[in-house]
Formats: sequence, structure tokens, C-alpha cells
Amino acid sequence: MKKRSIIALLVALVMVLAACADTGSDDTTTTEASGGEETTTTAGGGEDTTTTTEDMGDEWPEKLVYGFIPSEQAETLGDTIQPYMDFLSQELGIEVEGVVTQDYNGLVVAMGAGQAQLGAFGPFGYVQAESLYPGQLEVLMQSVRFGSGTYHGQWFTNDPSICDEEPVVGALEWDGDEQVLKGGDEVIALQVGWTFGDNGLEPETLDDGTPVDQGMACTASLDKVVGKTIAFTSATSTSGSVFPTLQLINAGIDPENDVEYSYLGSHTDTVAAVYNGDFDIGLSFDDARRNIREDNPDVGSKVIVFNITDEIPNDVVVALSSLPDDLKQAIYDATAKFLETEDGIAIFDEIYGWTDIRPADDSEFDVVRQAAAELGIQED
Repeated sequence: MKKRSIIALLVALVMVLAACADTGSDDTTTTEASGGEETTTTAGGGEDTTTTTEDMGDEWPEKLVYGFIPSEQAETLGDTIQPYMDFLSQELGIEVEGVVTQDYNGLVVAMGAGQAQLGAFGPFGYVQAESLYPGQLEVLMQSVRFGSGTYHGQWFTNDPSICDEEPVVGALEWDGDEQVLKGGDEVIALQVGWTFGDNGLEPETLDDGTPVDQGMACTASLDKVVGKTIAFTSATSTSGSVFPTLQLINAGIDPENDVEYSYLGSHTDTVAAVYNGDFDIGLSFDDARRNIREDNPDVGSKVIVFNITDEIPNDVVVALSSLPDDLKQAIYDATAKFLETEDGIAIFDEIYGWTDIRPADDSEFDVVRQAAAELGIQED
């Protein structure tokens, strides 16, 4: 398995994106018009468009492009988000097109060039995008999961021998500075093997009557990962790479020499890789084991969570700052309304696990900025 430098890759990513912003490699040019007004012309695969800051005043655009980064297979995500796009179009009275970019880079550059007006970002993605395009982007809304505006990444394995004690049905949660085992129905994140029914949280059974194994968990020091193969999600994933990498470094473990790792691209893929025995250990948000439960109802007992990261602010939707304020408020209100419908609940559970939204506070992401700085990937 080829080893790749985590920190070097992250630094290279920031440099590439910064170069795109500085040199106009995204085919965007800016000129100064009369009155100090900026006119931005974007040339891409389609028709050239010209937008002025005056045009964006109180006028709503005829169309919005809403970008998503794959959290599942990209070919299915496009179909999954369509009802949300249709709902927004109806509520706003303008066309809203959902696009799934190949990766984080594509969405950052699209928003920086004004080719997308909205984007769903993880916390690290938002922090880096905002630093590359200061003043052009603003966080519009933050996800809430079961009343919480934070989450954590989880370390999991197919090898119960690394556990300090025998794994049990349950989940890890922070109690002060200590990780403790709790029941799967006692933690904030919805765990595999559980679902919400008419009577609240209850054990999950698939449509064909197959019960879904409830998730197993244990406690284990990160020293146990030395010499193992690790499946990270992507270099820019807060829970699937950034915070776990910082954990390793703070524990005195060298990611380049003490472990062997690869980036698999998504949380679903890392869970599947550990389930199938392709990797010893994987990283994801808590609890991404649910992503493969329908095809693998025993994933909860075969893939064991043994450690978690610090708390991370939840993912966000970012908007171009130049959008009219009343339009941004209308987008927020329409999304909140969609989350009150059965379709909205089901769709957001499938793609991101959101149960609600709230206005976002940029200062909450300082912890992410600090993690990036400690890894040496914060821009000057």
C-alpha cells in the first residue's frame, strides 16, 4: 500500500486552491468598472456571464446553483437531493439546481468563481474556503443533529483484540476529559441498530424483517494503531482526517512512519473497507456504520468503535456574501420548512444525518482553524 504524506497533501491542496484564486485558473477575470464597481466575467464550459455588484443589490437571480460534496456515491447523491432542490425552487420562486462536485476542491473553486451560490461544506472545508476567498463567502446555516451543534469522528476496527476489554453493545461519549461507554440509546449521534419509530428511539429492523445489529464499542489507546493499516476519508475531512491526524501527532505517533494509510474518499467507503477486512482501522463521523446497514445488517457487531476525536462544530451551508439578505433568509426558512416534512427528514438523514438547522456563528469554527494551524496548513 503506497504511503502518502497527510500534511504535505493538505499543504499542497491549499497551495493549489490559492493559486486558482490568485491566477484566475478557473477562467474568472475581474475588472474595475466606473464608480469603483467590480465586474466579474466567468468563462467555463457554458455561456459567459457577467455579474456586477450593483446587479446583486436587491435583485434575486433567476437561478441558484447549490453545490454538494459526495458523502455517498456521487451518482446516487444527485438523485437523493433532487426533492430538496425542487422544494427550494417552489418556495423561492426561482430555479435551484443541485450539483455534486467531484470533491472539495471543485466546490471551493466554483463558489470562489461565483459559479455556485450555495455550498454544503464540512467545517474544515468551510474554514479553508473562507480563508481563500475572504469576504466572498458567509456561513448561512449550521446543521443540528438531535439537538447538538457538534459531533466527533470515530475510530473503528474489525479486530476486537485491540480493545482494553471485551467490546460491548454501546457507544463512546465524552464525560469531561474522559471517554466513557454508554448505551447506544444514550448518546447524541444516532447509532447503528437504532431508529426513530412511533414511540421514539427503538431497535431497528429492516423492511424484510432482518434485525440490524446494534453497534459494538470498547475503549483502546491510540497506541494500538501503530503498525496497522488505516483508511482515512479525504485529506480535507474534519472528522475523517484532520482531527484524527492531530490526535495521532499529539499522542506521539508519526502518521508517516508508524502507520500505513490511504484516503478512500468517503465515510461510507472507510466503513465498508474495514467491514470487508481491507483495512485494520478506519475513520468516519459518528455513526457512519449506518450507511451500509441495509446491505450489511451485521456491520454494528463486525465494526467496533474504540476511540473518538474531540468535539467538532457541525457542517454548514455557505452562501455567497453578495446574495441579497432577504434571499439568504428565504433559503434558510425554506430549508427549515423542508426539514419539517417527512421527505425532508428522510433525505437529510440519508445524506448528512441532519435533524434541524440553526444560524451559524463563525467564531465556533475557531477550534477548526486552530487544528489546521497546528498541522501547519493554515494560510498566512
